[in-house]
Amino acid sequence: MASGDLMMGMIFLTLTVVGILGNFCLLSSYLCLDFSGCRLRCTDLIIKHLIVGNCLFLLLRGVPQTMVVLGFRHFISDLGCKLVFYVHRVGRGMSFSSMCLLSVFQAITISPRDSRWAELKVKAPRYTSTCVFLCWILHLLVNIIVPMHVTANRGNNNMTNRKEFGYCFTGDYEKSVHAVNSALLSLPDVLCLGIMPWASGCMVIILYRHKQQFQHLHGNSPSNRSSPESRATTTILLLVSTFVSLYALSFSMHVYLGTSQNPSQFLVHLSALTNLCFSAVSPFILMSRDANVSSLCFVWIRSRTFPRALRNM
Repeated sequence: MASGDLMMGMIFLTLTVVGILGNFCLLSSYLCLDFSGCRLRCTDLIIKHLIVGNCLFLLLRGVPQTMVVLGFRHFISDLGCKLVFYVHRVGRGMSFSSMCLLSVFQAITISPRDSRWAELKVKAPRYTSTCVFLCWILHLLVNIIVPMHVTANRGNNNMTNRKEFGYCFTGDYEKSVHAVNSALLSLPDVLCLGIMPWASGCMVIILYRHKQQFQHLHGNSPSNRSSPESRATTTILLLVSTFVSLYALSFSMHVYLGTSQNPSQFLVHLSALTNLCFSAVSPFILMSRDANVSSLCFVWIRSRTFPRALRNM
């Protein structure tokens, strides 16, 4: 194994393991807050499903890709390939949809009571679970076509538009079918990428107007302490900007790899790495911005790091 492949494999392994641990720690923190009786926000349920989507994607995309980079190939059966691709596509789709729902629900939550969204602001918490459930159903149904075009059969050389992932192959027998399937699979992503910037722009405008009103009422020296709604909105804006930036980078590399006749293996691995970044980074952004969750994580880490006897001294 070349030293470059070994280094890339270690990067994949580190990103996957750290991302899974971060998502698990964040999900555990939210569950502990639920059991402790803390007041829940309507966006907390969406964040939990974002974490679940991240975990599915990291486990079933990051782990196999890590094994491929480290030199393990064709280690999975045909049925395993279909299942791995189907589940990681569903997890990726739920990460997209959860980010979209987060931005929309937060924009509704911080909207003024006298705005045109006032009625939605009252009804939104009641429809959170329904929207999340519909997103799961959507991605479970849309991605049914994925297993039809994934195989571990290394002897099938007749597939057109063939793409190798090291452990599986994807391809279609007709270009028209490939175009229709690609359009169908990309439609939810395109809708989310259209809605997220719009909702983020609304949040920025609402925060700016709120700041202007606050300065007008309290003078030119407003308090440095931001409200919980403002902190939550800033967190979601940071998540959305990170997500869109990484997606744009990943999409650009995907287009380049699709048009290149003989792309380097480094660029192939780098493209897969950018796909994993958001799922690995997002839990740490959420933990760093949520005071309740970050304090609970700190207590949990401290309890595991220092023996009880030392803490009682």
